[in-house]
Amino acid sequence: MNRKKLQKLTDTLTKNSKHFSKFEVKSLINLFHNLVGDRAERAGVTPGLDRNAFRNILHMTFGMTDDMIMDRVFRAFDRDNDGSVSVSEWIYGLSVFLRGTLEEKMKYCFEVFDLNGDGFISKEEMFHMLKNSLLKQPSEEDPDEGIKDLVEITLKKMDRDHDGKLSFADYEGAVREETLLLEAFGPCLPDPKSQMEFEAQVFKDPNEFNEI
Repeated sequence: MNRKKLQKLTDTLTKNSKHFSKFEVKSLINLFHNLVGDRAERAGVTPGLDRNAFRNILHMTFGMTDDMIMDRVFRAFDRDNDGSVSVSEWIYGLSVFLRGTLEEKMKYCFEVFDLNGDGFISKEEMFHMLKNSLLKQPSEEDPDEGIKDLVEITLKKMDRDHDGKLSFADYEGAVREETLLLEAFGPCLPDPKSQMEFEAQVFKDPNEFNEI
């Protein structure tokens, strides 16, 4: 990408991503192009991170291991559902992922947890996510029963209107009272240590960050 184009892109993305400075946006654009690699050079192809490349970053850089959650995070970043994360989706997504306000993070996490996109987190969705994210403990009891109990306890705590599922209003009210509930159904945000390491590395010298 020539300097003029890069400058224009940096200006646009800095304006639209509330949480990054111009230098940080430029660093993230450089990192994006390092990650996309040769694919960016093909004429007429808009460079992007496909699902596997993106999941690899979530796993290697942010320590995520839950396949279902990583897929949902990919979908949250891929706003236009074209199967890859473009440079603007990368910047906007990281803006919330790394530095979002509580409001932005609540919307993002709710979107991740609402598996079928109907605006609610159902008992079935809670069950799937909790079953996936909890460590498989060898025990005499049926693990599914324990997870069903956990779903009921969670619903009792978060379901304000008692309709057996969580709307965004239910979720928001519960999280405002107890912020630990933000990631109630699985880790979909970076832990503080990963976030600090990522930012220290990328915003120092992005060229050192070629290998992920």
